[in-house]
Amino acid sequence: MRLRIATRGSALARWQAEQVASALRAHDPALDVELVVVETTGDRRSDVPIWQMGGKGVFVKEVQVGVLTGQADLAVHSAKDLPSGEVDGLVIAAVAERGDPRDALVGSTLEALPAGARVATGSARRRVQLADLRPDLTFAGVRGNVPTRVERAKDHDAVVIAAVALERLGMADVIAERLPVEVMLPQVAQGALAVECRCDDAATVERLAAIEHEPSRRAVDAERAFLAELGGGCDLPAGAHATVTDDGGVQVDGMLASLDGRIVLRHRDRGADPAATGRSVAAHLLDGAGGRALLEDGWR
Repeated sequence: MRLRIATRGSALARWQAEQVASALRAHDPALDVELVVVETTGDRRSDVPIWQMGGKGVFVKEVQVGVLTGQADLAVHSAKDLPSGEVDGLVIAAVAERGDPRDALVGSTLEALPAGARVATGSARRRVQLADLRPDLTFAGVRGNVPTRVERAKDHDAVVIAAVALERLGMADVIAERLPVEVMLPQVAQGALAVECRCDDAATVERLAAIEHEPSRRAVDAERAFLAELGGGCDLPAGAHATVTDDGGVQVDGMLASLDGRIVLRHRDRGADPAATGRSVAAHLLDGAGGRALLEDGWR
């Protein structure tokens, strides 16, 4: 049998697609897998901040269309790039085992950064949390692939990059510090791979069930529910991290902030149901901690 996997063309995206292909072949050595490379809006416009292009979705929409139109049978995404709502006709049929969800500093540890240090990051989520910890820091935007961003560390005191991206590209040796989630809450579903296929493709749905990692799925479901509860139109910095507890439930830590970083709200909750717990954390931030006022008043 032949399976066509839609993926972005970056080295990291190809690595991720090949990992899923290898996992599928492990269950069926006779499987013939082909990568279908798709260019996305986010890839074409590397000079524009992601939030100015509409935020989440700019790295996945064209890849999803490839599956919906039959150019490919499934798609492999960095789960953090997916909008919180599922696309009509598609289903996340598997979440592979999650990698390190933490952010990493390249160029310096947080403690070693001098007063007034310049940190490069294109993420408002990262910027506001670092500014909350170190109000003296200054920031510069940065886009491009992972090697390009690592190279930018030469022009700044530090660059912030997802630790898992560096690991997957064999560049973990450049990491100066992995920031604990207690210090820097990651982007929703950071480090996880989501595999989508058509809802009506029962054979592929069944095949993908073999590579599902249940603890990773529960954590990702909780974090995505957190984001969905904040609202699809939320363009404020937000982050979440979920872990599976010993009793099989989940613990979810969530963060919502104003774009200027003057207000940073955090909350933690535990529960048996991942989606319900994620929604509970977001609801508390919105209605119990004043986050809805940030959304309605457009804090910038």
